[in-house]
Amino acid sequence: MNKTNASNTQQRMNTPPVVSPDAWEAARQEMLVKEKAQTRARDALAAQRRRMPWMAVEKAYVFEGPKGKVSLLDLFEGRRQLVLYRAFFEPGVFGWPEHACRGCSLGADQVSHLSHLNARDTTLVYASRAPQADIARLKARMGWEMPWYTITDSFDKDFGVDEWHGHNVFFRDGDKVFRTYFINNRADEAMGTVWSYLDLTALGRQEVWEDSPEGYPQTPPYKWWNWHDNYEAEATPNQKWVEVSDAGEAAFRKKDA
Repeated sequence: MNKTNASNTQQRMNTPPVVSPDAWEAARQEMLVKEKAQTRARDALAAQRRRMPWMAVEKAYVFEGPKGKVSLLDLFEGRRQLVLYRAFFEPGVFGWPEHACRGCSLGADQVSHLSHLNARDTTLVYASRAPQADIARLKARMGWEMPWYTITDSFDKDFGVDEWHGHNVFFRDGDKVFRTYFINNRADEAMGTVWSYLDLTALGRQEVWEDSPEGYPQTPPYKWWNWHDNYEAEATPNQKWVEVSDAGEAAFRKKDA
């Protein structure tokens, strides 16, 4: 496209009006009412999700990992919750063998540091049908750190991710595993942040403001946050951080009142 055509295309855009700072702020405040309503609705939906019935996983599934065969229970890495994303990386997928599916790869690029999820007793893993050698090569090329396993049986078919991508969420009670939720299609687009994953889980964000069933683990918001390389060294909230976060929250509440 030459400069003349580009200019004509830009002129054809039906852009919003340009207004004064006061008018812009008034419009923003009007939109903010709707955004807060959406946030409250999202929180209410997550609360309903935490009350969804569970499905017991009775079949013994086997995956291939970097160190050999592992079970679905092993994928939890000792934690209580597991979010498992089926990514398409295998013969027949566009990009093979150099790349995984472009959509799944875009999702993988969005995944935040896993230590924050782990701090909430939650493990995130990816699974595909590609051999482990190919998965290791792909992860090294793309700079991805999430655990990534090879599907060896009917897991993908049994859990709705045979022909399409999706996130399955599981809960571990001792040696028993339960399926608690599942998303796919456009719901996968929003995944990648600590909060988007935790909101899918049976325990949620595990913070005291959440509407959760009685007995669910909950701690004060902000206090459990840590640098991603410091969770193991500092298992309990640092008192200085507690003071800083308390002051910040108080200032925010005063301003929002």
